[in-house]
Amino acid sequence: MRKKITPILFLLLTTVFMQGCNSSSKTSKSNATSNNPQNLPLEKIKLPKGFQISIFANGVNEARSMVRGDKGTIFVGNRGGGNVYAVVDNDNDYKADKVYTIASGLNMPCGVAFRKGSLYVAEVSRILRYDNIEANLDKPPKPVVVYDKYPTDRHHGWKFIAFGPDDKLYVPVGAPCNICERLENPTYASITRMNPDGSGMKVFASGVRNSVGFDWHPDTKELWFTDNGRDMLGDDLPSDELNHAPKKGMHFGYPYCHQGDTKDPKFGDKRPCSDFTPPAQKLGAHVAALGMRFYTGKMFPNDYNKKAFIAMHGSWNRSKKVGYKLALVQTKEGKVTDFETFAEGWLDHEKQLAWGRPVDVLQMPDGSLLVSDDMANVIYRITYK
Repeated sequence: MRKKITPILFLLLTTVFMQGCNSSSKTSKSNATSNNPQNLPLEKIKLPKGFQISIFANGVNEARSMVRGDKGTIFVGNRGGGNVYAVVDNDNDYKADKVYTIASGLNMPCGVAFRKGSLYVAEVSRILRYDNIEANLDKPPKPVVVYDKYPTDRHHGWKFIAFGPDDKLYVPVGAPCNICERLENPTYASITRMNPDGSGMKVFASGVRNSVGFDWHPDTKELWFTDNGRDMLGDDLPSDELNHAPKKGMHFGYPYCHQGDTKDPKFGDKRPCSDFTPPAQKLGAHVAALGMRFYTGKMFPNDYNKKAFIAMHGSWNRSKKVGYKLALVQTKEGKVTDFETFAEGWLDHEKQLAWGRPVDVLQMPDGSLLVSDDMANVIYRITYK
């Protein structure tokens, strides 16, 4: 015997159907409540004792840089697809309920930053601002162009951006090549900064091949950043770097000197390595060190306080893959005192197959750590009990 469809059940079915029909609108929403629809092998992730990893959000295509809005929205940049996402956890259970696509058709909008209710998005050659964005996720406002004079080169053109303790927006500009000397434009291979309205753009640090992650030490307020070393010098040279820039005007060697002690075969005779600031830590050749954050939360044990988590995206052209993990760095008085692996397992070393690639890390108010993955298209959440 068939059961009758009650008015309430009919209304629920109609609502679900209409939500599916509306998913192709300009501001699209995807259901993100299913914990692990891809059956990702989270059990393969090796973490220190007491730590656990779960999926916070799925269906975030090519999830890259992350920032948290004042009302708890997690904004996520994208490199290849041209989208910017807003991930919402409505019931505060630390599992995302909705993923909104709040912008599309942009030019590699990898970087996102948040200030006073506004979302800043970095394209290759310009910075956009979406005002009052958290109140308008269903219908985002037209963006304001903050700055549009960065180079248009797509090679290393994607950007990580963040506001510093000085309330200036820091924007890196990668070298438009593997190795080249482009003296005609001092913004190439640099980290720049500007006022929130786009005025006063100046180079803060030079000789930076391609930084896709940085943060300021919670005590000293000094800048630390990752930098990707050049390719085509073999499997083991040069190393990616963790650099420390306590003041404006420092030069970190590119394209003349790599990892602080290795002169470039083409440009190294022009300037010696002694001219430049060496890295605070060599991170390993071709590991693709990207996002980094200093930990200041209360969930993890006390010995994690003020250590820096670094996402290592993983190598793309090394004969044997490396990276694909999270590293942990301890600093003291501007020096690195400890460097170790925190989480690994996204790469099967025997088969040389990877199922995930960490990109960025973001601390949540409860002290847990979010990790974006642009290969698995998810955001993980790491907790401690």
